[in-house]
Amino acid sequence: MRFTPFLAAALALGLTAVAPVGAMAQQMALGGLKADPKAPVQVTSDKLAVDQQSGHAVFSGNVVVIQGGMRLKAAEVTVDYDPADRTRITTMHATGGVTMVSPDEAAEGRDAVYDVATGQVVMTGDVLLTQGQSVMSGQKLTVDLRSGT
Repeated sequence: MRFTPFLAAALALGLTAVAPVGAMAQQMALGGLKADPKAPVQVTSDKLAVDQQSGHAVFSGNVVVIQGGMRLKAAEVTVDYDPADRTRITTMHATGGVTMVSPDEAAEGRDAVYDVATGQVVMTGDVLLTQGQSVMSGQKLTVDLRSGT
């Protein structure tokens, strides 16, 4: 990751930059938040409710989702399965104190939607991204797990 001297100083002082609505999105390397979207997904929780008819499952209570080196924790995760193949997960919607961690980085937010096919995770609501000593905050974070950006 490359920071300008001003941004590095602002981060070191714990300042948060506020961008106006409609500001251009910034793309940065997130090497640690990189995962293989084709790797198996393991989900554990206190409770599980499955609707075979609709192809939805709701995991609740201490939910942990693991895929490769990525780990996601939340209060509740709704999983949608592929209608043509009920063994394949298409999307996951996590709510309630969502934390996504890897060995080098961590992101927190209120909600996260993971599109397994594209490898895209969109976190929203008081998002906090930590990379080593650097911390950034905002209302939305989009992570491409394939490229790590």
